[in-house]
Amino acid sequence: MAEGARRRTALRRAAAIAMLLSTAISGGEPPPPAAGPAAGAVVALGDSVPAGSACDCVPFPDLYARMQVPAVPSVNLARGGFSSDDVWAQLESPDTDEDLREAGVIMIMVGANDLAAAFDADGDDATYRRVAARVGANVAATIVRIRELHDGPVTVLVLGYWNVVKDGSVGLVEYGDAGMAQSATATRYVNQALHDAAAETAALYVPTYPAFKGVAGDQDPTDLLADDGDHPNAVGHELIARAANAAVAATR
Repeated sequence: MAEGARRRTALRRAAAIAMLLSTAISGGEPPPPAAGPAAGAVVALGDSVPAGSACDCVPFPDLYARMQVPAVPSVNLARGGFSSDDVWAQLESPDTDEDLREAGVIMIMVGANDLAAAFDADGDDATYRRVAARVGANVAATIVRIRELHDGPVTVLVLGYWNVVKDGSVGLVEYGDAGMAQSATATRYVNQALHDAAAETAALYVPTYPAFKGVAGDQDPTDLLADDGDHPNAVGHELIARAANAAVAATR
């Protein structure tokens, strides 16, 4: 398929998925284009996905900030290679605390590198469960600290993953069917830990799995990924931003 036709196909699918996500979250009626005004900046914490690595595009936290009416500033503190320990340690910086204190919305997406290390070391269910539990504890502690920095309410979004390692055609070639099944197991553990951490701290969990893999998990995410098969491309980042926007809109 020619590159132009491939991109048009990906964009059409992205639009369809975004509509499905919006409808599912809102109970039948898609939300307005923007979730409404956000007080203060959007601040992102996390790994290479929110940082926008391998994309050469606007990453989803900044896209989300632009979707607000009116648009709000964004401060992207996510860094490639960061684990949940790194994000927690980031809060030791007075500059980070100041950014978080002034934020209206904080987006956290971290944990893939924690589980990827276990996956690369041929981890098993017990290993994934243990590592995911640490991710959940770190994220919950991070959110508690964020709330301590605010006198009033602040919206905290915790985003899940479609995969903690490579996916699509690249992942299949590198890992094979058995490896892809293992990566799915590791991803389920971290997503559950992130979901639980959000629930425990009154944050909002935003899944990305349905957008990339489909509700039934049978969708090929290749067209939503960069050439490395590991990070979202521009269309993938747009989908994540829209999913976050729809999730917040559904709470208002």
